[in-house]
Amino acid sequence: MSTTTTRPQVEVAAGPDSRPRLDWRLRFGLLSLIWGFSFLLIKLGTEGFAPLQVALGRLFFGTAVLAATMAVKRERLPRGIRTWAHLAVAAFLLNALPFSLFAYSELTIPSTLAGICNAASPLWGMALSLVALSEDRPTRVRVAGLGLGFLGVLTVLGAWQGFHGLNATGTALALLASLSYPVGWIYVRRTLAGSSHSHLCLTGTQLLLATIQLAIVTPLFTTMPSHFRLLPLLAVAALGTLGTGVAVLVQYGLVAEVGPTTGQMVTYFIPVIAAVAGVAILGESMSWSTPIGAVIVLAGAALTQARPRAKG
Repeated sequence: MSTTTTRPQVEVAAGPDSRPRLDWRLRFGLLSLIWGFSFLLIKLGTEGFAPLQVALGRLFFGTAVLAATMAVKRERLPRGIRTWAHLAVAAFLLNALPFSLFAYSELTIPSTLAGICNAASPLWGMALSLVALSEDRPTRVRVAGLGLGFLGVLTVLGAWQGFHGLNATGTALALLASLSYPVGWIYVRRTLAGSSHSHLCLTGTQLLLATIQLAIVTPLFTTMPSHFRLLPLLAVAALGTLGTGVAVLVQYGLVAEVGPTTGQMVTYFIPVIAAVAGVAILGESMSWSTPIGAVIVLAGAALTQARPRAKG
């Protein structure tokens, strides 16, 4: 999640002793399931906690996983005020803000719709990269993919019906969350690419800073629940431990082994799993335009990632 979720901030090569035990296809499927079910877990979490509390709990448990991993591998926190400042911005854009927005959105929209909105992230990224990254040149295929993708978004939202029955605020929050990810990716690419620090070090620090950010803000806008319901508590714990902590570790290992292009294709499976989970487990309804629009969105997103063939 993109997501939904953190994405690779710094590409690293796998060392000779870092060969994973599981086949990358199994880990790819595992990652798709974890991030796909994250939207269901967010929905369950909001049944017992305020959205900011869900996001904070998610970050707390996710940070604990990475902190434990860093301790086992004897990784140290990065040095330098500038690095910490850049990571603080990345933490806000890639974690604190989108996690909070998705939680708020699912107060009023189904988890299936939130998962599909998350699939718009590559479309936002394509549009932004054309402006912010000079090395990303537009091609006819990628521009066509951008247009097709946003047509799919309008299909999901039922634009021809005047967005009838759609909660505009919740949908806008989910789309804004999906926009926050590429903004954060571009910022990181400009400021932290080529860092000498390991990806584990940077990501662990990033999650720690995001946790601190929400730990400061959450008490100002929420009150502590009078009692803790077991199911929402377990949902938040699973969301943080699996959907943030474990997922990040699996994602980085996947990217290191098969490359960022293949590793990021997990994005296209997330809305499918989110939709199935929402309908089958939560009993959420879905009109015909939702799956049709989702397929169009994913097709457009795939085209935006197409690279021109090298001239022989």
